[in-house]
Amino acid sequence: MKAVRVHNYGGPEVLQFEDAPRPTPGSGELLIRVHAASVNPIDWKVRAGYMKDYIPLPLPFIPGWDVSGVVEAVGSGVTKFKKGDEVYARPDVTAHGYGAYAQYVVAKEAETALKPKSIDHVHAATIPVGAVTPWRALFDTAGLKKDQKVLIHGAAGGVGSFAVQLAKWKGAYVIGTASTRNQAFLRQLGVDEPIDYEKTRFEDVVHDVDVVLDPIGGDTQKRSWKTLKKGGILVSI
Repeated sequence: MKAVRVHNYGGPEVLQFEDAPRPTPGSGELLIRVHAASVNPIDWKVRAGYMKDYIPLPLPFIPGWDVSGVVEAVGSGVTKFKKGDEVYARPDVTAHGYGAYAQYVVAKEAETALKPKSIDHVHAATIPVGAVTPWRALFDTAGLKKDQKVLIHGAAGGVGSFAVQLAKWKGAYVIGTASTRNQAFLRQLGVDEPIDYEKTRFEDVVHDVDVVLDPIGGDTQKRSWKTLKKGGILVSI
């Protein structure tokens, strides 16, 4: 099969489009024929070697943590999917070094779902990392509950927009920051209190929140501490 592989850590120039062995699904795994794969910050951070101590990968490896496609084959023990099913998934690149930047990729049954018929493969491929990341941050780490107040930075971005919808689903009061041009989008998402960071310093108007979700870091993170109530939680991703 054709794939984009990384033989050495570095900049975009280390990405090599070449032939690679087609993976074989093991027990509890599916082989997916890739229709679309998305690019996440983790892809370039891993490619550059910034996470090699935290996420050790065999060289060469194929990046890509998001995929949407069609099931080509299933391994033993797989019961929820069959050949021909349209699915989207989060391949476990750390397990064997095979990601979604290829014609075929293997994913665990537990990290795969049927693709909704209402969206195409391109849109479905944006969901796994973008949605799982805020789910873990808001619920697994921060323990966000109904009626709590959460401040979400970058609320119009990939992770932020999913975070807003998940927090609203939970019944939380959502404050979101974004640029001037994205204020209408925040309201469409259901943000209770949109903040235009180009016009307002959020720490001047936001106080006593239970949770801050910060995908930005740096100065934004430092200023966010002022918005938390006593015992509040800041999650940086």
